[in-house]
Order: sequence, then C-alpha cells, then structure tokens
Amino acid sequence: MCRAARIAVVAVLPVVAGCAGGGSGSWHGPVQCAPYARQITGVNLHGAAAQWWAEASGHYPRSHAPRPGAVLVLRATGRLPDGHVAVVRSVRGPRELVVEQANWVPGRIGRADPVIDVSSRNDWSRVQVWWSPIHGIGKSVYPAYGFILPLK
Repeated sequence: MCRAARIAVVAVLPVVAGCAGGGSGSWHGPVQCAPYARQITGVNLHGAAAQWWAEASGHYPRSHAPRPGAVLVLRATGRLPDGHVAVVRSVRGPRELVVEQANWVPGRIGRADPVIDVSSRNDWSRVQVWWSPIHGIGKSVYPAYGFILPLK
C-alpha cells in the first residue's frame, strides 16, 4: 500500500471507532452520537449506541420503517465497536432518508446526511451513509437494528 493510501485509511479510522457515550472503544471527542441524539429527541437511553435497541424494549416503540424524529440504530461491528445512532430528519422515499448525526465525521455534526437502505428486503437492516469527505454515499454497508420512536 502506498503512503498516501495508508494515510487515508488511518484518517478514516476515528469515524469507525464508535460514538458511544460510554463504550470502551469509543472516540471521546467533543461531540458523540448517543448524547447528541438523546438531546435532540428526548429519547432517554444511555450507554453505547448499539445498546439503545435492547434498552428501548418496553420503554420506546421500535420499528423497521423510518419516520421523522426516529432514532436510527446501527449495530456494533468491528468498524463500529459501539454502534452509532442518528436522528431521522426526513424520509425521501422507500429507500432513502436524511439524518442529523454527531461524530460520523469525527467531532462534527451532520445536519442533512443521506442514508440509503441497501437491504434485500427493504427493511432498513443494511444501510450506507453519506460520507462528506468524498461528497457522496460511502461504500461501507452497516447493519442496522431499526428505528426507535420517541414518545409523544
């Protein structure tokens, strides 16, 4: 691998370190996805982002269909050890939505980032997320639990 490619790979690593608000592998920058999502939605869940799905059971409705105000929960993976959460701002169609999220790009808040459903059943179980450094949808596919719906 050439030096420029190694530098590019290393530069991307912090984004996949997670944004937990508590997990051991999390990136502890000035803004993290879980506390940010909690603040703007009122969904009062804590811990690593990927744990929100289980923690929501019995407390918040969960769905596999997006709607504005819902929290999209990405599963923990090797690339996202703490998972990730993002808030749905709008639904553009059956396979595209726009989210507001913190720390997808390290230390930044994305206010209008597209997310597309690439699952075979159109159930939002596998998604690709906007990656602003390339000004397009990233190539990585992330497994998702679904959407947590805030209480009214």
